[in-house]
Amino acid sequence: MIHQAMIYLQLFYEFFKTGLLAVGGGLATLPFLNAMAENHGWFTVEDVSTMIAVAESTPGAIGVNMATYAGFITGGVLGAVVAVAALTAPAIIIIMLVAKFIDQFKTSPLMQNAFSGLRPASMALIAMAGLGVAIPTFFDTAAMQAGNWSAAFLWKAMILAVAIFLGQKFLKKIHPTVFILIAAVAGIVLKL
Repeated sequence: MIHQAMIYLQLFYEFFKTGLLAVGGGLATLPFLNAMAENHGWFTVEDVSTMIAVAESTPGAIGVNMATYAGFITGGVLGAVVAVAALTAPAIIIIMLVAKFIDQFKTSPLMQNAFSGLRPASMALIAMAGLGVAIPTFFDTAAMQAGNWSAAFLWKAMILAVAIFLGQKFLKKIHPTVFILIAAVAGIVLKL
């Protein structure tokens, strides 16, 4: 019982920290999730890739979906509730404070400069998250480590990603959900 309570406290702490520091949206939470995987063993780095797939293919904010998934894996339904509450609490607190002082924030050069500095940090976190997902998606790291380069490149996944990217770029009138469904069907057919 005490052990389970400690897990919930750790979940709350880790996801509160993530919610406070992951500036840039849901994908910016990925470095934090990877750190949780390495530091706590609640889930694996491979599970993080699964979390992304689940979070991207379900309704709602990706960060909240990922917190729900990670919390559920770690501590069941209560773990999911704790993780989501902890992830969203900093945003709620900060938005309430900002709303109270919005007029002062609008004109403050200090705040304008702070937000200008946060944009590159957000971009870097999202780029790192993208790389963290791309590597296990496009490369068989075990084959790479074994020196089996012909099996290291997951060509089907690479081609599917390029096709979805081009579809999103040039077929803007098609809703992203259609591309997600196409990718799911292609994953089944191509046995990705």
